[in-house]
Amino acid sequence: MAVYFDITKLPDFINPAITIGAFDGVHCGHLAILNEVVKHAADIGGESVVVTFDPHPRKVLFPDQPLKILTPIKEKLRLIQSAGIKHIVVVPFTLQFAELSAEAYIHSFLVENFHPKSIVIGYDHHFGHDRKGNIHLLQTLKPQYNYQVVEIPPQLISQATISSTKIRDSLTKGNVLDASRMLGRSYSICGRVIHGRKLGRTIGYPTANIELIDGDQLIPAKGIYVAQVRLGKELLGGMLSVGFNPTVSTEQILHIEVNIFNFDRDIYDQEVEVFFLHWLRAEEKFSSLEALKEQLFRDQENSLSYLSAL
Repeated sequence: MAVYFDITKLPDFINPAITIGAFDGVHCGHLAILNEVVKHAADIGGESVVVTFDPHPRKVLFPDQPLKILTPIKEKLRLIQSAGIKHIVVVPFTLQFAELSAEAYIHSFLVENFHPKSIVIGYDHHFGHDRKGNIHLLQTLKPQYNYQVVEIPPQLISQATISSTKIRDSLTKGNVLDASRMLGRSYSICGRVIHGRKLGRTIGYPTANIELIDGDQLIPAKGIYVAQVRLGKELLGGMLSVGFNPTVSTEQILHIEVNIFNFDRDIYDQEVEVFFLHWLRAEEKFSSLEALKEQLFRDQENSLSYLSAL
């Protein structure tokens, strides 16, 4: 697979079958679309090409409506690659780009840059200024530009258009199992291990404090979760806290802390990926550190039981 960030320096793709989208989350609906692109590229003896955008178009078009992303760009590229896509082109999304008319989008963006043999697109996909472009316009202009238009089945589109929003909604409610079903994998965040207050080690539950690599990534609801941590090539079990630590602090500063089971190595400044497997309970304020410690013991037992069943 090859990734291109400069649209002026693209190679000559061989009979490219392309699709375009934000693909935030690269969830099950997206994967169905990507599979169609790979299949069609094989059918025409060509190469599969995904065109995606960074930043997410909604962040540019609606800056006053905060949007937390599901997959930072590095993770998004990895997931698209894992679907078998041969080429990924990352296009900077700007207000100037958004002003392209639908006709200019087809001629100046799609045709001049990619020379598509096929454009794989959904019946309800819109593009260009004021979203005036659609599949019907692409079909009207295909004799002029000599490409095919491949329509993605409506059932795939309906899944793809609603799932990113549904996933965000599930995660903000702590419903990580529902989110994982839509994603086809457990939701995860990527971060760096930083120094914290080191209170956990004084009560027998040392934690790794996580600082997000991408501050725009969505953090699921406050609470305690069963978790796994990817550290290099290792996948380690643990329990995860997202919250304000009300038992020991009055500061409204969100902390992401994971207690990795049977682990005592120094991993400060290392990057880890933390997977949200299962919601255990809401965050609570306990009457004492001893009461907190007793609850953490129960959380650990419940987490180990869950992990042993995987």
